[in-house]
Amino acid sequence: MEENQAQQNTEDNANIETPQTQEELTRYIQTLLVEMQSKFQSMSDGILKKIDEMGTKITELESSVTDLMEHAGLSEDRN
Repeated sequence: MEENQAQQNTEDNANIETPQTQEELTRYIQTLLVEMQSKFQSMSDGILKKIDEMGTKITELESSVTDLMEHAGLSEDRN
């Protein structure tokens, strides 16, 4: 998958004209920065979503273990 992405990036970069003036270079860099910021924000949002999902699953697992322990006649105080 990463190889396909690298190939796509190479193809995308080949289609971009080389900036000829300072203004074109400035616009090009600003566009790249905006795109990078958008990608990082998207990745950050995805990571936070996964962390929240994991937290929910951990809470559910803790509850299930507690229920099983109570059903088995064990308490958390015993070791």
